[in-house]
Amino acid sequence: MNRVVWITGASTGIGFELAKVFAKSGYTIIATARRKSRLVSLVNEIRFAGHEAYAFVCDVRSERSIISTKKKILEKCGTIDILINNASITAFKSFIDTKPPEFDDIIETNLRGSYLMARTVLPIMMKKKRGHIINILSVAAHTVFTNSSAYAASKAGMLAMFNGLRAEVRKFNIKISNIMPGATDTPMWSPATRQKYSSRMMTPREVSEITIQIANQPKKVVIEDVVIKPIKGDL
Repeated sequence: MNRVVWITGASTGIGFELAKVFAKSGYTIIATARRKSRLVSLVNEIRFAGHEAYAFVCDVRSERSIISTKKKILEKCGTIDILINNASITAFKSFIDTKPPEFDDIIETNLRGSYLMARTVLPIMMKKKRGHIINILSVAAHTVFTNSSAYAASKAGMLAMFNGLRAEVRKFNIKISNIMPGATDTPMWSPATRQKYSSRMMTPREVSEITIQIANQPKKVVIEDVVIKPIKGDL
């Protein structure tokens, strides 16, 4: 039976490629995001290639939405083996220009959203004494970038939170991996920035290929923290 991977933020960027890479490696894909249309085309593409995939609309800011989606996944697949916390937003603004609602939205999506996701799937993993939570963070978690303080705070918070969780769940054979990519060519960047720097950026596919290697380690091995950077360094 195929292992089941739940990927948040799968409608675009890294999440979109993660779904295709994991499907190719034989996983059953659960692709979720707030927008249905791109999820449908993603799942159709995966199924056309002969793999199993399902799409659900899920808002990581809503515990009700997450719990409802979990129930649908368990009805379809019976379990959840891997969670990939990938859903993420940002605002490239200075600290003083970041308005409280924008700050709240970034923290609520990136930090609180990943907390809610992990808290929802952990009982399944703890019961069967295995599982893997993979978090797509950012080098911003421990590197200084101007005009990204709220985003950096959310990612640094995730790093601290999941390092703490890792220590708590080792006894259940649950793996926690934090992946910190540098500049990656995704819609998170403005069209102008992507046009100017895309040749220096990593592709979502490259980050996804490394992620699948982390997921496919032997049962007794966990790759805990990985920093991935473009060869020419940060932008």
